[in-house]
Amino acid sequence: MKILVIGDPHGYSKYKESVLKKADLILMTGDIGKADLARKRYFENTKRRLKGLKELKEDSKFMKKVHMEIHNSTIEILRKLGKFASVYTIQGNVGIPTKKQVKEDKEKWGIKIPYTRDIVNKMKNVSLIKNRLRLVNRLRIGFLEYFEDVCWYKEFNEKDKDRIKKAKKETAKAKKVLRNFKNLDILICHQPPYGVLDKVSKKYNPPKSWIGKHAGSKVILDYIKKKQPKYVFCGHIHEGKGKAKIGKTEIYNVGYNGDYVLLDID
Repeated sequence: MKILVIGDPHGYSKYKESVLKKADLILMTGDIGKADLARKRYFENTKRRLKGLKELKEDSKFMKKVHMEIHNSTIEILRKLGKFASVYTIQGNVGIPTKKQVKEDKEKWGIKIPYTRDIVNKMKNVSLIKNRLRLVNRLRIGFLEYFEDVCWYKEFNEKDKDRIKKAKKETAKAKKVLRNFKNLDILICHQPPYGVLDKVSKKYNPPKSWIGKHAGSKVILDYIKKKQPKYVFCGHIHEGKGKAKIGKTEIYNVGYNGDYVLLDID
C-alpha cells in the first residue's frame, strides 16, 4: 500500500496530482491551515516577553483575519486531498478552534466567524482524529494530538507559571493516551521525539536564546524507546526535516509547506 505522508502544510495546497494519484492513503502531521498572522504575532510577543516588554494586544479586526486565514486555507487543502484518497490528520499547535473557542472569540471580539470543525467533520474522505487508535487498511495507527510537553519549558527556560501548569496537565494526558497505543504500526504526532530531528536553528528567526535547543517531546521519545512502533511521522520543527531511527523505529520529520514522503507500507 502506498501511503502519502504530508508534513505540516500551513495552507500549502499545490501538491501535484501525479503524486496524489499514487496514494492509497494520506496521513498528515498537523498544522493544516495557514497561520502566518498568528505565527508572526506569537514570535513578536515571545521576543518582547523575553526582553521584559509588554506584549502586543489583539483587536477584533486582527482576530478575524487570523481566524479566516486559518479557516479558508484549511478547507481548501482538505477538500482537495479528499478527492484522491482517504485523509487522516491530527491537529498541530496551529489548530482548528473548537465550538467553545469560536463562541468565546465571537463574544469577546464581536466578530462573525465560521465553525471550521463542523465543515471538516462533514467532509467525505477526511478524518480529523484526536488521541485515538484507528485500524486503517489493517494498519494500527495512533493519532496523538499536539500537546505542550513540560520538558519544553525546562529546555527553553520558560518562567510563566500558568503556562507550565497547563503543560503539566497536557503532558500527563499525553502519557495516558500513549498507554492505550499498543502494537502500533504507525504513530502520527506533531512534534518530534526529544533530541531527534528537533533542533531549533536560526533559519526561521526565533528568539536567539532558542537557537541550538531541542524542541521535541520526552514523552514521545520514551514511548518510542519502550514500544517501538514501526514508523513515526511528525513535523513541527521545520528545520528538522529528515529521517532517523530509534531502535527498530523509523522516524520521519516530514517537514512543512509542500514537503511529503511517499512510502510502500504493508
